[in-house]
Amino acid sequence: MFLNRHKNQLVTKDEAIPGRPEPAFSVPERHTVLGNPLAGPYPEGLEVADFALGCFWGAERRFWQTPGVWTTLVGYQGGHTAHPTYEEVCTGQTAHTEAVRVVYDPAVVSYEELLKLFWESHDPTQGFRQGNDIGTQYRSAIYTHTPAQTTAATTSRAAYQQVLNASGYGDITTEIAPSANRPFHPAEGYHQQYLSDAKNPNGYCGTGGTGVACPVGIASAES
Repeated sequence: MFLNRHKNQLVTKDEAIPGRPEPAFSVPERHTVLGNPLAGPYPEGLEVADFALGCFWGAERRFWQTPGVWTTLVGYQGGHTAHPTYEEVCTGQTAHTEAVRVVYDPAVVSYEELLKLFWESHDPTQGFRQGNDIGTQYRSAIYTHTPAQTTAATTSRAAYQQVLNASGYGDITTEIAPSANRPFHPAEGYHQQYLSDAKNPNGYCGTGGTGVACPVGIASAES
């Protein structure tokens, strides 16, 4: 997917494509599968989590299939270019990674359970790639919305590192940073719920875990 010399290095802000003040496209109003609005503001009581774990098509499907998830949308996060397009992200010159925004009901599914799904759905030790998908846009990341999420994410990373090491894996390369410093830019409409039955039920997924289980409740147990 649009590989070039930037696929194995993050560009700096000065090197990045400048972007634009407004999005170059619109996104659908509602989720193809769940039927709920894609964009906020969201109903009171729901919370937001942002994850990057490789190609966002398959990653998004894993989350929308989770009970308690109200809506999901895919986008670009962690880079420098304002309101990038897919083609720009694929050049490696925006520094964004492909991300999934998950809006969920914490009374039904906890953030720790979403972290478990995140860790087990990809190999977080691969750096700028996931399997055959190579490039900075496929790097692993967690962008948090509250101090509690940051604590849970960093605690879970440390705990999962231990079980990965015991299974022969190397260091986790997952970035954890506040979403306020990593703006989320929704992707084009055709990327949203790409693997839904209405669009491409047998399309390319690209996600796959290590087979190493991540403990549930690790953050709350150790905090």
